[in-house]
Amino acid sequence: MKILVTGYNGQLGYDVVREGRKHGLDMIGSTIEDLDITNADEVTKYVHDLKPEAIIHCAAYTAVDRAEEDREIAWDVNVNGTKYLVEAAKSIQAKFLYISTDYVYEGTGDQPYTEESKILPQSYYGLTKYEGERVVQNLLENSFVVRISWVFGINGNNFIKTMLRLAESHKELKVVSDQIGSPTYTHDLAKLLINMIQTNKYGVYQVTNDGYCSWADFAKKIFEVAGSSVKVEGITSEEYPTLAIRPKNSRMSKQKLIANGFEPLPHWEQALAHYVNELKQEVQNDR
Repeated sequence: MKILVTGYNGQLGYDVVREGRKHGLDMIGSTIEDLDITNADEVTKYVHDLKPEAIIHCAAYTAVDRAEEDREIAWDVNVNGTKYLVEAAKSIQAKFLYISTDYVYEGTGDQPYTEESKILPQSYYGLTKYEGERVVQNLLENSFVVRISWVFGINGNNFIKTMLRLAESHKELKVVSDQIGSPTYTHDLAKLLINMIQTNKYGVYQVTNDGYCSWADFAKKIFEVAGSSVKVEGITSEEYPTLAIRPKNSRMSKQKLIANGFEPLPHWEQALAHYVNELKQEVQNDR
């Protein structure tokens, strides 16, 4: 199976290509240097020349705060870029898998959201990602929409790498404790996406590692696993103001995923331990 993966230079795109190749699939990872998804003609030619049997669309404008100001660019990438890719996929009858986000929900309360929960994004980033979902579902029946959250992977920057870097120069850190969600390891997520794209179980899914925590709890566990003595003080979202509103409730139910026969991802603490070991291995290999 030939699969085109956009956003190959990102955390998820990198691991999806890596995982697909482990399974003997013909994986083509594209970056902005290979393909400008906001150029309709370029997308059409690229996809028609390549003729993939499926596209996993990981590329996105993900700078959540900057999106509040760079609205035109965020829309162009997340909505128009998705539209051009979906149209190209449809013209060659390729499957399409779109990566979305917990930011499509209002982010309030304490109950897990289901795929049928009310959509009410509180940030412009969340709005553009939902509009991307609508494009996919309106234009293509053979499609998957996968909502994810709190992603970390070996390729690129993330919360864990930031915490470990800060630990080198800080003894105490203040971290938000009233935003609850599920960290998601791209290594685990990629396995599921490669499995999913080879099925015809189309629809909207929510995929994260198992279990919930706050960012502060996540930070504490990161330092524990890494053997660091940094102390974490929990603070409120109001004490750490950002341009874009962050969801306080990012809990997402995975029942639909399980009901459709997909294996749920391991607990986030297990994923974290695996990831920290992966980081250590990478450091040793660089020496």
